Amino acid sequence: MDYIEAHAVDAKALANLRAEAMKPSLVSLGRFDENRVRTRFLDTFVAQDTMKVIDHDELVGFYVVRERSDHLWLDHLYIKPEYQNRQLGKKVLERVIQLAKEQALSIRLGALKGSRSNEFYLKNGFKQTHEDEFDIYYERI
Repeated sequence: MDYIEAHAVDAKALANLRAEAMKPSLVSLGRFDENRVRTRFLDTFVAQDTMKVIDHDELVGFYVVRERSDHLWLDHLYIKPEYQNRQLGKKVLERVIQLAKEQALSIRLGALKGSRSNEFYLKNGFKQTHEDEFDIYYERI
């Protein structure tokens, strides 16, 4: 597994991967809009905050960590559906947890209500802090 910093030219491929990974959750909630899911990512894309997950020269996922004054914000963590349940997300999360430890910061994130990712974050030491209409928010200290 390799982790490579993204570049501006990667934006479209990452937006497509995000749409593919989110589709099952959004469809089950009746909220899948193919253009909106891509646009929301592209509107906030910052290559320097984004790491691609590469397996045997193939883009299989990515994550985005944004540094804040008192925490790291895990803005995105997506693995292609056909690569899920292979511990790739856990390996990414371990990297982010190590980065947070090195900086003595907590990690915060939001996950779509109804997404399997909620169980994943709870299993990996995150505690729910609050929720809104669409998302559940977590923190790992």
